Amino acid sequence: SGRARLKQARLAGDRRELYPHSLQFYLEPPTESISLVEFENLAIDRLRLLKVVESLGVSYTRGSEPYKTKLEKELRKLKFPYKALAEDDYEARRKDHISHFILRLAYCQSEDLRRWFLQQEMDLLRYRFNQLNEALRQKFLEYVNLSFEVISEDVKNELANELCASTPGFSMIKVKEQQFYKVGLADAVDLFRARRVFIKDGFAYVPLKEIDAIVLNNYRTKLSKALALTARSLPSIQSDERLQPLLNHLSHSYVGPDYSVQKNTGKISLEQIDSLSVKSFPLCMRQLHRALRDNHHLRHGGRMQYGLFLKGIGLTLEQALEFWKKEFIRGKVDPDKFDKGYAYSIRHSYGKEGKRTDYTPYSCMKIIMSNPPSQGDYHGCPFRHSDPELLKQKLQLYKIPPSGITQILELVKGMHYQLACQKYFELTHDVEDIGFSLNHPNQYFTESQKLLSGGKELKKELSNSGNSHQKSNSQESMNSNCIPTSSNTTDAELEGLEAYFTED
Repeated sequence: SGRARLKQARLAGDRRELYPHSLQFYLEPPTESISLVEFENLAIDRLRLLKVVESLGVSYTRGSEPYKTKLEKELRKLKFPYKALAEDDYEARRKDHISHFILRLAYCQSEDLRRWFLQQEMDLLRYRFNQLNEALRQKFLEYVNLSFEVISEDVKNELANELCASTPGFSMIKVKEQQFYKVGLADAVDLFRARRVFIKDGFAYVPLKEIDAIVLNNYRTKLSKALALTARSLPSIQSDERLQPLLNHLSHSYVGPDYSVQKNTGKISLEQIDSLSVKSFPLCMRQLHRALRDNHHLRHGGRMQYGLFLKGIGLTLEQALEFWKKEFIRGKVDPDKFDKGYAYSIRHSYGKEGKRTDYTPYSCMKIIMSNPPSQGDYHGCPFRHSDPELLKQKLQLYKIPPSGITQILELVKGMHYQLACQKYFELTHDVEDIGFSLNHPNQYFTESQKLLSGGKELKKELSNSGNSHQKSNSQESMNSNCIPTSSNTTDAELEGLEAYFTED
């Protein structure tokens, strides 16, 4: 067929040489020109993949069958390479190569972003490397200049006792079956520290099954240096008005429905909010609701975060005005002051004032990455912004069991804030695996209601929210949580992408 011939043509000559393996260390940046639309789409797909890698790495043991099955499914779905060194996946290899470098640009901008990107990319490489058979592993090692010497059978027989004693989990039979590599100590330092290899004359004798630790250590070093180098090129990136908004948004991005258009608007009464806050609100919104009830006031950051969340679960403009007014006049705000000041901002967030922008509820990434709370504020993400001891006390107050609190605090320590919230959901709803990745407070509410009441109709209505209409103001749209579309820049091309990855 014509498509088959086109595919063969792409694989011919230089382009075939471009990606001799489906696995790489991403040492050479891409040099081709691509449209801004493709640039954005490639980045979003890789971001989705890395989010899955993060979620699976916490939910399952890396390398376990469920982990491998689910990750392969995601690689297939997003059309990234998954067949070990297959020769007919040029497009997948190209996508893998370019998308890595785009996210490298987006995630080099702070220490936290670099750390997150590095961890997910390493986990992805580990999975893909371990899918290779022995012959293909050896080819890949040669390709990335890690061609360690395989020891001969004579040397292996001579050292058999030492290899058996020094390699955990190895019997004498396994020693005879397994290939061993003679590796310089500097390359095997992690294995040496963990007492997992036999050392002699400055060399580590590493079994094939442990060689991935050396590959990953080498990759970590290279990628860490590359991220630092890319970060030094930030000024040139920031001066590019086509790229900078995209890259900023990618590093704070949320790729699900935006919960802006609700068919269930008005189905929730104000009297229900107190009980819903206990049963179905994520911790961030439960905290804001409690602070509002206790203090009869929230500062601007809290009003925006909580107000848009309430809008997303179905409060009408009229309900929102009544809700906030009742609470504020119980405090120090008189009705007239509320009507003149606060009411305007509520109508504004519903798109009824100013530029008529219909604001969308904040995603987890927006809450975590922007506008951190200061003294007297209650907005933000409790898992990201609370002192661990205060967070522990709050979880105890909400009757989370000690073992669950320990799990949550471990996730927080590892900076897996959304996964900590996911664990909070599981513990408060008494389920072992919620079966989805938690990325949005309104998603938390929707899934909670579905679980508690079998509210399939509510779920169906909320799931349609991703198809919301284009916002009225493009700049305000950039400030919402959905990744911006670039439909009007289809013909624009990015040339010389490699310039962003090298020093001036």
